[in-house]
Amino acid sequence: MWRNREAVAPAESLPPSPAPTPSARPAWVLAGSSEPIGRLQEHYNNLCMAKSQKINPFILLVLQGVDEEIENGLEGITLNIAGNNRLIPVERVTGEDFQILSRVLKNPYINGLDVRYNLLSDVGAYYAAKLLQKQYNLIYLNLMFNDIGPEGGELIANALHKNKILKYLRMTGNKIENEGGMFFAAMLQINSSLEKLDLGDCDLEMQSVIAFATVLTQNQNIKGINLNRPILYGEQEESTVHLSHMLKENHCLVELHMSKHGIRNGGIKQLCDALFLNKSLRYLDVSCNKITCDGMVFLADVLKSNTTLEVIDLSFNRIETAGAKYLSETLISHNRSLKALSVVSNNIEGEGLIALSQSVKTNLTLSNIYIWGNKFDEATCVEYSELIQMGCLKPDNTDVEPYVVDGRVYLAEVSHGLKKHYYWTPSYGEACSHSANAGFSFVPVGQHL
Repeated sequence: MWRNREAVAPAESLPPSPAPTPSARPAWVLAGSSEPIGRLQEHYNNLCMAKSQKINPFILLVLQGVDEEIENGLEGITLNIAGNNRLIPVERVTGEDFQILSRVLKNPYINGLDVRYNLLSDVGAYYAAKLLQKQYNLIYLNLMFNDIGPEGGELIANALHKNKILKYLRMTGNKIENEGGMFFAAMLQINSSLEKLDLGDCDLEMQSVIAFATVLTQNQNIKGINLNRPILYGEQEESTVHLSHMLKENHCLVELHMSKHGIRNGGIKQLCDALFLNKSLRYLDVSCNKITCDGMVFLADVLKSNTTLEVIDLSFNRIETAGAKYLSETLISHNRSLKALSVVSNNIEGEGLIALSQSVKTNLTLSNIYIWGNKFDEATCVEYSELIQMGCLKPDNTDVEPYVVDGRVYLAEVSHGLKKHYYWTPSYGEACSHSANAGFSFVPVGQHL
């Protein structure tokens, strides 16, 4: 399809999002202009008729809501057309739908677009690239899980060479592979505005991960990057070695996600050696790796002197009771900067969990701890129940809740964590709540999840 891109050239035409702010200007009036802006629904209808394109009722419904927000004098609006919305009938957006939608976005009140979980494919990526070239006011673009491949990734990356507006791009789950990853790495050598880039689950390979590590030794604009789940072979932990070297040189990055990198104890030692020198990183995500209690010796050691790390995600490793004790000793006696720690599903037994509870009691800075998926004995349940009742640990700041049956205390799981809403948002309630996305609340890089 994409071997002759000119043939499909169109006519001109992506652990929170900010609340829209009231505007002093009259609704439907452009800044510095007396010309009215047409209603988005009418504009979309007219464009569909002109292009003989079938009207997507889902898009129409969302635009109706945005029209009402603009009439109420709001601006800084994110257009949310997520294809996994379960509250209203959804007809997922195709690449052809996105061609029309992208032309509607020429509106000063809209600065974000979320089209996650749709069917854009490389066709939609072409129009997304055209949209980025025209720039408009878009600072946030969420394209996660849209069947965009390497060629679509190339188009978007190339469009960002000249874009000076976009701050946060989510490409999560689009299989741009190594080829697409290399184009994004090259883009970071040129782009000077992008602050956060999410390429998690994109099937990057070793070459592109190394390319990102190399580029980020020089790039001073990126504040957060997600390189989760690359496709790596071998046991040499090369990706960790290169990213560790990057951390020694980069003094602007504050958020780094390295989930599913196959990191072992040698890799965490490399990272910790870098953290002795790095004075900017505040959020380190090394969840879903192969780190054991021996690796915690290195992390506990660096936490004695590191004063910038605020959030550490160790979920789904195997630090066990001994590793929990190493961390606890440092958090009690030395560290006063860490605010949130997740040790979910780490095969920690009661003794280790109680040691961590003592850290929360003693260390007033450590306010959030997540422990579900470990081995709770009765003493552990009683300890965390008392911790919550005494006010040392707020119910919103942990993922367990005590309850009593026949006079015995147990712990139940609650949906709190560092990034619970990374892949999805709830049907009801606040999507960007601190309790479910504490990591992003403590380290708010980018204005959206």
